[in-house]
Amino acid sequence: MGSLGIGFIGSGFITKFHIRSFVAVRNAEILGVWSPNPVNATEAAGVARALRVGECRAYGSIEEMVAAPEIEAIWLCGPNHTRIENLEAIVRTIRSGRGRLKGIAVEKPLARNAAEAQRVIELLEEAGVAHGYLEDQIFEPAVTRGREILWKRAAALTGRPYIARCAEEHSGPHGPWFWQGELGGGGVLNDMMCHSIELARYLLTDPAKPRNSIRPVKVSATIACLKFSRPEYAEWLRQTMGPEVDYLKRPSEDFARATIHYVDDAGLPLVAEVTTSWSYVGPGLRLSTELLGPEYSLSINSLNSSLNLYFSRRVTGEAGEDLVEKQNAEQGLLPVVANETAEYGYEAENRYFVECFREGRQPEVSCYDGLEVTQLLMTAYRSAEEERTIAFDPKEIADFIPAVARGTWRQTSC
Repeated sequence: MGSLGIGFIGSGFITKFHIRSFVAVRNAEILGVWSPNPVNATEAAGVARALRVGECRAYGSIEEMVAAPEIEAIWLCGPNHTRIENLEAIVRTIRSGRGRLKGIAVEKPLARNAAEAQRVIELLEEAGVAHGYLEDQIFEPAVTRGREILWKRAAALTGRPYIARCAEEHSGPHGPWFWQGELGGGGVLNDMMCHSIELARYLLTDPAKPRNSIRPVKVSATIACLKFSRPEYAEWLRQTMGPEVDYLKRPSEDFARATIHYVDDAGLPLVAEVTTSWSYVGPGLRLSTELLGPEYSLSINSLNSSLNLYFSRRVTGEAGEDLVEKQNAEQGLLPVVANETAEYGYEAENRYFVECFREGRQPEVSCYDGLEVTQLLMTAYRSAEEERTIAFDPKEIADFIPAVARGTWRQTSC
């Protein structure tokens, strides 16, 4: 088998993060990028060439890229509100006989709501190709190694873990569409809690058993707009992201918390506590994880770095993110994540999907997983809106659209 030829749909922050990770991925070449913004597509293709991860070029359309014989897999990384139309273009090309893909990998969240997520599944099944759900955090080296040791040594002797706590927090996303509920499908809950839900589920699942060996039972959640509902920050957001982002008139949540109750195949209760926020101001992106069992615990924090720098007041410079993603300061004691694409799981994630697609295997981490995550997110939104615990029933939220995504959510209190 030769190298897998990959094309990217989307040319923004996440695509470039993926591209950088391919420096550590064998048997793959990034050969194409398509974006509705040709300038951005050309820039992203240039990043790939500069890193020598493929003779990448910008394509004029999705159809042209999928039909190119050298493109064997697609990484679908466009904005949430374009997910369906992008995937429809891929499937049309395959059905016309002009595209022969081996796989499609879809970035998180799978869709804006359960109905769109179900449509994603239908399109992938129609395409008849292997598919993967790009959830990087379950591929973090600290997570995979910690899970392996804990289940093999501690859980085997004293019993399975019963509580997982996962949080992702930073000061806000890079692009205007993230901040618009109707485009993103909601606010921080849909954008980032998708990570924490899947990571908690992964840690609570026995590695020797399938995903459905634990089953979600009920969800209790709350959302709030804590920082960007304040007039001064709403104005800052409007000036930074554009007039269409007006949190005084159409806010999205910048904080969300949920408790998900599971039951395992022996009837034992399990709990996932997940928290996410765009209102965290610290040294940068913070990923924190805990797993608790009867005689043991696991703890991970991405900002507990082995590398720290200190800059005095005399060390000045432009604001940036050269030390860590979502960096909020350029002076003082600063943690440095030396290799973010490795630490956050992108390198291992992309190695996994590349090898699955090259070998013609359906990845275990599939878009069916992304569907369940979306269903849990919608249950959490409904719980927050109705201020009560909601039994997990995919049929009940099949057509549910959160008030944040409809533009009708108004915060009653903070």
